Amino acid sequence: MHKQLKFFLVFLIFFGIFKGNTQTNNKPFIVVLDAGHGGKDPGRPTKFGYKEKDIALKMVLKIGENLKKHKNIKVIYTRTTDVFIELRQRAKIANKADADLFVSVHCNAHSSQAYGTETYVLGLGRNDSNFRVAKEENEVIFYEDDYETNYEGFDPNSPETLIGLTLMQEDYLDQSILLARNIQDNFTNRLKRKNRGVKQAVFWVLHNTYMPSVLIETGFITNRKEGDYLNSAAGNNNISKSISDAIVDYKSNLNTAISVEEMVEPPLTTVIPDKIPTSIDTSIIFKVQIAAGSKKLATKSYNFKGLNPISRTKSKKVYRYFYGKTSSYEAVLMLKNEAITKGYKSAYVVAYKNGKKIAVKSALKSTE
Repeated sequence: MHKQLKFFLVFLIFFGIFKGNTQTNNKPFIVVLDAGHGGKDPGRPTKFGYKEKDIALKMVLKIGENLKKHKNIKVIYTRTTDVFIELRQRAKIANKADADLFVSVHCNAHSSQAYGTETYVLGLGRNDSNFRVAKEENEVIFYEDDYETNYEGFDPNSPETLIGLTLMQEDYLDQSILLARNIQDNFTNRLKRKNRGVKQAVFWVLHNTYMPSVLIETGFITNRKEGDYLNSAAGNNNISKSISDAIVDYKSNLNTAISVEEMVEPPLTTVIPDKIPTSIDTSIIFKVQIAAGSKKLATKSYNFKGLNPISRTKSKKVYRYFYGKTSSYEAVLMLKNEAITKGYKSAYVVAYKNGKKIAVKSALKSTE
């Protein structure tokens, strides 16, 4: 991934979950397309002469051209020329547009001959590699004027700084994963590109800017064969069409219920501490999230493969379904394992304190 010169200008922002469900015939479905880098930020240079900022811009313009052929879709670009756009400016563009999606297009880079496509959504990186990606991509703020003031002391090098960002946007994760899966499926099934998966990492999120969002790494420009492909007219057209078609499919399926186990690859995992707390804090409640979607289902065991009890919450237009309820972390891990054996392979633990959702890590600290 890019180190220093790769100024990732994305903010995986999640606005108005399933806004498409409430659209009127007069309101278009708005997609903000973001070509990574630009101007003084070329992306990481390669010995083959490719410039990420140029490839990303060509792809974004082509994606927009494809989307404009569809009725009721409006396209807005963060840039259409070779200019440097600050994170804050990109956020303003997205906010002003009241967009339904934010899609940022990039090319990957590595010191090895790695190749393949991957699409990122916001979330705590589940390994050091994902954290490294987020850290390097967030370093763009250092190239902006007055970043200490504008970004309120945000430190891309601090895991603690990043954790809070994920909880803010957790309600909007499902839709981003749905779009990311559509994109990766098209890359794999249509173009036969190596699938490096849908991944989660923590990127800097601008305050008050919320919309389902993805970051697409379309391939490695440091791999000669893949770089040639990305820089070619055929590669540009194929990649762009795969992305635009995925967006159209996403828009068409907004009313389809989404099961958690169908969305993330590899499955989400719960981090188990070395020592599981044995004390019980009754103000802390753990549950297992097993599904989410726009359909309201009765919380009956027959709807959830025999699991009982099931509870349901609603946020915006999305219903979330949970299995079990306990103040014991050890007990909720057993419930999670049971849900997995029933087929909910991406089930994960969530925590509440006095009825308010908190990070599981914070809940565990509270029970210690």
